[in-house]
Amino acid sequence: MEHRIKQYPLEKGALEIQFIEEVFGEFDRKKTAAEIIHRLRDRRHSILMAEAELPDDPAMVAPVAFKVGHEIVASETEPKLRDLVARLSGYVRFEGRRILYSWIGGTRRDWRGQGHFRALTEEQEAWAVEQGFDEVVVKTKNKFYEMRGTLDHLKFNVIHFARNLDDNRESKVYLSKTLGADTLLGHRTERSLTVVGSVKPGA
Repeated sequence: MEHRIKQYPLEKGALEIQFIEEVFGEFDRKKTAAEIIHRLRDRRHSILMAEAELPDDPAMVAPVAFKVGHEIVASETEPKLRDLVARLSGYVRFEGRRILYSWIGGTRRDWRGQGHFRALTEEQEAWAVEQGFDEVVVKTKNKFYEMRGTLDHLKFNVIHFARNLDDNRESKVYLSKTLGADTLLGHRTERSLTVVGSVKPGA
């Protein structure tokens, strides 16, 4: 199966993500286009979206999954990112290195289990290697077993486990993967990439 992936520029990509979250209503934490633009503007980022055929009309394709990543630095000032950097302290070395944070993403319910998440993760890694990133960091929850399983197959390592004493399923899991020229050798999905519009260098 070949996964068809599109890379979007900031404004168009933010609107596409807002659309898929609003219309399909399958994502718990909806982001507005304004939130996405505010977070990603003036920092290196990647907005990727996978498309697939509709089951009842193979001639038609629709967006079925997306993934967004951006650079984080030790000197973050935005509260949420400053907190993230603090939580990664002692687990991720920022000095002299470029760190990619795999921020948000999701797959529509009817297309889960078909490899779209892995394909997008591999495409994000390929972009990150090209851009000179040294490490990619992911934050998820203990209860997202399928996502954790895919990250395990992609050789992400758990670097920090923040226990939720009320419900262990809600515990936060921080994982990372060192990037290098050999990263792409571990990729397994067949992918085609289309760049939509004008994607700025590094975006």
